[in-house]
Amino acid sequence: MERTIYMDNAATTKPRKEVVEAMMPYLEEYYANPSSMYGIAMENQKVIQDSRKLIADTLGAESEEIYFTAGGSEADNWALKGVAHANREKGRHIITTKIEHHAVLNSCKQLEEDGYEVTYLNVDEKGRIRLEELEDAIREDTILISVMAANNEIGTIEPVWEAARIAKARGVLFHTDAVQMYGQMPMDVRQLQADLISVSGHKFRGPRGSGFLYVRKGTKICPFINGGGQERGMRAGTENTAAIVGMAKAAELAIRTMNYRIRKETYQRNYLIRRILNEIPRVRLNGHPYYRLPSNANFCFEGIEGESLLILLEMKGICGSAGSACTTGNTEPSHVLIAIGLDEQTANASLRLSINEDITRKELDYVVEILKESVQSLREKSG
Repeated sequence: MERTIYMDNAATTKPRKEVVEAMMPYLEEYYANPSSMYGIAMENQKVIQDSRKLIADTLGAESEEIYFTAGGSEADNWALKGVAHANREKGRHIITTKIEHHAVLNSCKQLEEDGYEVTYLNVDEKGRIRLEELEDAIREDTILISVMAANNEIGTIEPVWEAARIAKARGVLFHTDAVQMYGQMPMDVRQLQADLISVSGHKFRGPRGSGFLYVRKGTKICPFINGGGQERGMRAGTENTAAIVGMAKAAELAIRTMNYRIRKETYQRNYLIRRILNEIPRVRLNGHPYYRLPSNANFCFEGIEGESLLILLEMKGICGSAGSACTTGNTEPSHVLIAIGLDEQTANASLRLSINEDITRKELDYVVEILKESVQSLREKSG
């Protein structure tokens, strides 16, 4: 193949051409600080508010419920720490899951050091929480439940709609990390009764360094960054106008093309999974076979080492991942794969392939053939 076949869209996506075009005026012409009072600054203020409304509309939310951030990790940190600190007089117990992104898990670790107690829910072998375990974990002093909408490694979609209803019935705030879900699958806060939702722009073909936190009106939460009065005094710092505009454009396009992309990606993903499972021996599919992101396929290949496989694929122009991009270089096995019951050796033999709507059947066939050759070669070398 002459060009790179990019199959790591769960790590980041290529910004759409329309997104880049929408951003350029706010890098070249309207470059002023939005907090200033002259013409080009006022234009920035207006486009930021227009972008806020556009994004709010994609969720069925109100503009004042959207707070711009520098990405999903910041939004996760703000949601957990902001709610914990604002509600500590009510209680200091938080519930989350063992398969969350490290932005959530490490925030919980820090909160534990600050005197909070965290319950980490188990998941089943397909990566889904058990709702009865969630209900049993809720206590009088529980102030927040955080369950991701879809897992970034194995693609499993969690029952967040049901979990949010449980939280609401028990008077507990509910947060979901929707970094992998937003822009990929339908989300509406009128149906998903979450109080806080974290989103990252670069996961749906927007720019890196962009994101937002949805905070339901009336939710008690502390400001995250102190300084000026930006984001209504909740998140200080000069707004990144170009990134906000780009993310809003990406969100608009993602919603407009969503139905087509879901059908296309699901069909191509199923074709990829079917060929790999049928044509490569001693391989397992990780994650749920049905409740799964359309773009995600995650496998473990017996008798190989995942990073060696990635090197061979890269030499043939194929970009994949052994797990979360945030843990690249970490020799520890995936905490997600361990949580679904795999041993360390099996977990270290994983490969995540995440596609977008542009992938072709010819490219998928090429990937499968190279994957077959590479797995066989590694197995022969390992004896």
